[in-house]
Amino acid sequence: MQREGPGWRLAIDKQRQGYQALIASDDWALELTSAEFEQFRNMCAKIVGQYKDCLDHLMAEENLELCLEEGAFWLELRGDCNGWALRFVLSSALGERGAEGSWQRSTAAAFCEALALAEVY
Repeated sequence: MQREGPGWRLAIDKQRQGYQALIASDDWALELTSAEFEQFRNMCAKIVGQYKDCLDHLMAEENLELCLEEGAFWLELRGDCNGWALRFVLSSALGERGAEGSWQRSTAAAFCEALALAEVY
């Protein structure tokens, strides 16, 4: 399965050993294990849900910053009532690998929507 749009890409290959998912923007790409992918996907759904819950209380001129940390991932959603950007940091427990990436305001929502619709492992 591969989906992409302007500024983002998502690919899943269940037949591969090790790293079965790929998340990317125009400037970077990162392969994830199935466990990392599921954790990342769940966290994105959670932080987008928190953003949507805040919208009714957010004034037009207000900015919002939400952070979420679970397991190997730290996520940050920054935006206002008109849109948001998403950033993440991956730090493996054993220090074997790490990564950082982001999706701009113009692409973050489309990426997260594709992520939510991706097939579950």
